[in-house]
Amino acid sequence: MGFSLFFSAETWTLLVALITLIFVYSCWPYGIFKKMGVPGPQPVPFFGTMLAYRKGFIGFDQDCFNKYGKIWGIFDGRQPVLCVTDPSMIKAILIKECYSLFTNRRNFRLNGQLYDAVSIAEDDQWKRIRSVLSPSFTSGRLKEMFDIMKHHSANLTSSMKKKADKDEPLELKEFFGPYSMDVVASTAFSVDIDSLNNPSDPFVTNIKKMLKFDLFNPLFLIVGLNDHEILSQAMIFLFAGYETTSSSLTFLAYNLATNPHVMKKLQEEVDSTFPNKAPVEYQALMQMDYLDSVINESLRLYPIAARLERVAKATVEINGLVIPKGMVILVPTWPMHRDPNLWPEPEEFKPERFSKENKEAIDPYMYMPFGAGPRNCIGMRFALVMMKLALVEILQKFSFSVCKETEIPLEMDIQGLLMPKRPIKLKLVPHSE
Repeated sequence: MGFSLFFSAETWTLLVALITLIFVYSCWPYGIFKKMGVPGPQPVPFFGTMLAYRKGFIGFDQDCFNKYGKIWGIFDGRQPVLCVTDPSMIKAILIKECYSLFTNRRNFRLNGQLYDAVSIAEDDQWKRIRSVLSPSFTSGRLKEMFDIMKHHSANLTSSMKKKADKDEPLELKEFFGPYSMDVVASTAFSVDIDSLNNPSDPFVTNIKKMLKFDLFNPLFLIVGLNDHEILSQAMIFLFAGYETTSSSLTFLAYNLATNPHVMKKLQEEVDSTFPNKAPVEYQALMQMDYLDSVINESLRLYPIAARLERVAKATVEINGLVIPKGMVILVPTWPMHRDPNLWPEPEEFKPERFSKENKEAIDPYMYMPFGAGPRNCIGMRFALVMMKLALVEILQKFSFSVCKETEIPLEMDIQGLLMPKRPIKLKLVPHSE
């Protein structure tokens, strides 16, 4: 029998019916926000609104915030996602109803050995893990870890000095990343590595390999961070230390270099708190008000958590809006932190926003660099101590300075993590009191 190029009428009917069913299936959820009275960008079949992510999460979030206001709906494929920037709704979701209705984050089931990490675990398992870990981050425990941190901050300033002595620009992530990893490895696992001076250490190279992923990198999906000798909590802490803390330090240095009047004022506080380059002490460091303001303002511009997510465990009504069971709630902190109605001249770096006189007026549900509520970043205080110590010890000896390799303004990467598209490079110049 010869091959026929033509199908029978019945076959064509089945094909059309199948294609129609697939199309209807792909679009079926897309009417939900219209029923809820929630505006948002128009989804396309199968992809929803995900194609807009080509310009990056933060750019997409900012555009939607500018166009739709406090609440809008998007679709990650067929998954409806309710985006919320209203502070009263955020309080209800992240605080009031956290344990009862909004305990969990969206789980993509791509976590490999991280399935029971504190940031991923769900319900009772999360509560138990969180309660076990929380005592590790009290003020008393942080004070005990401080001398270990100082050992690595000394290595950091020494390594940076070698580069500064050659009058060469510093690629900041190359210094802050190893510093963060060394501190976490030493305090959490009693593994004393020196990745600043020994980047070929097997521990360092394997950790870096596992951490070099973006949202679409198949290494993360296939390998799944499959080092079975390292527990999921360890991996989460290493990731947070190497990636998020080092990125925050890098953005912080950039903000100081591009705002030298702020850096000068901060150095005056450093010099008065620790005169004659005296050793940095924990209690005095924690009482530096302008240092707090500088870090808070940098985290406003570049929050560690640019998106916060929760999933509704049951249908609930909040502020007159009925949120169905299974709906993903997304709180986009990037546009909230740059809302001109809350932050005059939002793109400007102004630490005075967080001075003692001004910070009481800041709505805590409109400024959430580490998240908010019971599921906020458990290592927040640990990260802040690391950042403060490193910054003060650097500024005791040096000033950050822009150079021809410094990109101004920064262009942000379009991948999932909040980072610049190209490495931030600055110079260090000696500082004298």
